[in-house]
Amino acid sequence: MKDSAALERLTAALRRLPGVGPKSAQRHAYFLLQHDREGAALIGHALLDALDSVRHCSRCNTFTELELCETCASPRRDASQLCVVETPADQLMVEQTMAYGGLYFVLMGRLSPLDGVGPREIHFDRLLERAIDGAVREVILATNFTQEGEATAHYIAEMLRARGLSVSRLARGVPVGSELEYVDPGTIAQALRDRRGVGS
Repeated sequence: MKDSAALERLTAALRRLPGVGPKSAQRHAYFLLQHDREGAALIGHALLDALDSVRHCSRCNTFTELELCETCASPRRDASQLCVVETPADQLMVEQTMAYGGLYFVLMGRLSPLDGVGPREIHFDRLLERAIDGAVREVILATNFTQEGEATAHYIAEMLRARGLSVSRLARGVPVGSELEYVDPGTIAQALRDRRGVGS
C-alpha cells in the first residue's frame, strides 16, 4: 500500500532531523497520526511560533526572542571574558556548570571546508568585531574536541592572537569520578599533556 502524499511529506520532513532515518521517520509519522494527533498539532504550532519569533542575539549570536539575549543583557556578567562555543546547546552546557560568569559568542557551527563551511559561515567577522570591542581581555575557546572543532579553535586562536588578544582553550582530561582503568588511552595521554601543578 502506498502512503498518501501528505503522509509522505510528513515522513520526508521528519527525516530532516539529525539521526532520523527513513524507518524512524515513518514510525514517528504513524505514531503521531495514529496515537497523538494533539501532540502533532502542538509540535506544528510550536515550530511555526519558534520560526516566527526566535532570532539571533545581536551580540552573541545565540537564539533569543529579543534583540539581546538574557545573558548579554545581564549587568552581572564579566564582560572581560568571552567564551566561544559551537552551538546554543554547548552554551547551555557551559552555563549549567555554574563555573563561568563571562559572556559568549555562538558560532552556529564549525569550520568544515569539505562541507562548504568556512569563516564566513561561522560568523568569524562578527566574532572578531565582538572580541576587539575594548572590553574583552580573554577569549576562551570551547569548541568541541572533534577534528573540525580543533581546526576551528586553531584558526580562531591564530586570528585573535595576531590582534593581541589573550586566547585560552578548554582543558581536556580524565572525567571527574572516573577510574583510569576504564578511561581510553587517548584521554589519559591528553590529561598527561595538560597536567598542572598541585594546588594551582
